[in-house]
Amino acid sequence: MTDKDRQTSSGFEEIGELVSYKRFSRRGLLKGAAAMGAAAALGPIASACGGDDTTSEETGAAAAEGSPTKGGDLVVGIVGGSAKDTADPHTGSFEPDIAIQYIMYEGLTMWDWDMQVQNLLAESIEPNDDASVWQVKLRDGMVWHDGKPITADDVVFSMERIVDPKDPKVGVATLTGVGPGSTKKVDDLTVEIKLTEPNVILHEALAERSCKIVPVGFDAKNPIGSGPFKMVEMKPGEQFKWEAFADYWDRPPYVDTLTMIEYADDTARINALQSGQIHAMSQLPKSQAKVIESTDGLALLNAETGAWRPFTMRIDVKPYSDVRVRQAFRLIVDRQQMIDQAYSGLGAVANDMYGRYDAGTPDLPQREQDIEQAKSLLKQAGYDNNLTVELVTSEGALGGDEVAAAQVFAEQAKAAGVTVKIKKTDASVFYGDDYLSWPFAQDFWATRSFLQQASQGTMPDAPYNETHWEHPEWLSLVQKAFTTVDDDERAALVAQAQEIEYNEGGYIVWAWRNQVDAHSTTTTGYKLDKLGGPIGRMYFKDVYFVKG
Repeated sequence: MTDKDRQTSSGFEEIGELVSYKRFSRRGLLKGAAAMGAAAALGPIASACGGDDTTSEETGAAAAEGSPTKGGDLVVGIVGGSAKDTADPHTGSFEPDIAIQYIMYEGLTMWDWDMQVQNLLAESIEPNDDASVWQVKLRDGMVWHDGKPITADDVVFSMERIVDPKDPKVGVATLTGVGPGSTKKVDDLTVEIKLTEPNVILHEALAERSCKIVPVGFDAKNPIGSGPFKMVEMKPGEQFKWEAFADYWDRPPYVDTLTMIEYADDTARINALQSGQIHAMSQLPKSQAKVIESTDGLALLNAETGAWRPFTMRIDVKPYSDVRVRQAFRLIVDRQQMIDQAYSGLGAVANDMYGRYDAGTPDLPQREQDIEQAKSLLKQAGYDNNLTVELVTSEGALGGDEVAAAQVFAEQAKAAGVTVKIKKTDASVFYGDDYLSWPFAQDFWATRSFLQQASQGTMPDAPYNETHWEHPEWLSLVQKAFTTVDDDERAALVAQAQEIEYNEGGYIVWAWRNQVDAHSTTTTGYKLDKLGGPIGRMYFKDVYFVKG
């Protein structure tokens, strides 16, 4: 989670759900976004997919182009940051910061393109019988960008740096059970992590972007990483440049250099792509998707994800303290209409529950618009065509798509006798001192497993419990799931918890939001990322220039 005290400007849009202004306890740490996806089996986790991965999705000129070509200077346009851009992978929150995190740093584990946990720097990661102690063994022969070997000392240093109680970093909120002194060196390539409480999904947390491993003595002003690109130039607020790391442990990138240019304005990024100044761009406005698709030489990167943009209802204040009102508001929404109008059709209908890729999610009835039932429930709750509410939103913090969704909801609510007054705020207000206090608002979240999301936003002590959800039976199920090693037993517990929240919760989860970017067809090898990261999670290792 990252600090949300960030400067915004018109045209600055969050990156999928990875960029966030949210505050930890309203002031501390920002919501990190990469601990997500389906819960994987415990036991030894499979090796990471390497350069010859044939299961990951690619787009652009197809593999029919033949063998990847080596060489060339790749230039990418991203959403602009500021002079505060940082190369510290444990604190960054702007899109440029997050691009740096993915481009030049690596974690012990990662999420692959099918949302399965894979080992990355770790050769193996194994829990004991109750998942209270985990042993991590590193791959042998890996080196940092300065040529020094990657060792267990670096892992210990990184984990201690993240959970330092005097200066906790972004990843602390997701590393449940990891405290100061939890991580101990066993030998040069092995560490043991002894948790303060069992956590069967620690391997998911270690895949989060905010839990990258850095070398002992790390200095963000002279950043050293282990990823496929080595930074050679950093101009915060302007551009960054990397060169291919020849000694990368898997396989060096195909391109020789990677330059990333910051654009604060959507139109400027699109113009740069169309004119050939850049080869790819992040955060294409969805309204421009058809334009890109119809333009020769350009291609759309349209990735289905588990990212979601909920309406949030505080269940501890009126009128949302009455479950009938919450149920009625969920029945007001015409989900497909909202997707068509706010997202230009680039999304999928959701069903008021997060954790899209979780195995064992119960087959709950798809909630559809039912105005008559909504009016009946509201009348039972004491509101007979006379309910007026305020919906807080922010174009600066959430983007124009979400403001459009708020406007669609307000129109749909009229049919149920509900007047929705939209209050637009800037990002500093939306995620300011009143964040987590808004009775009715919007937000955005990344692809996560149910349990990881619960720990971030739904458990009573979660840093972003924006709906103020408290339910003893639900909590008991979730706590038991965190300590249940057997996959089937854990899935059954999660399914019960999901059904409770589906029936009584404070979220309206109306859509899964596609991540939409664009690129020139002179380049190929980009990924379609279910995680929701821009330009395939900034994974440029496999990108190359097309011959001819």
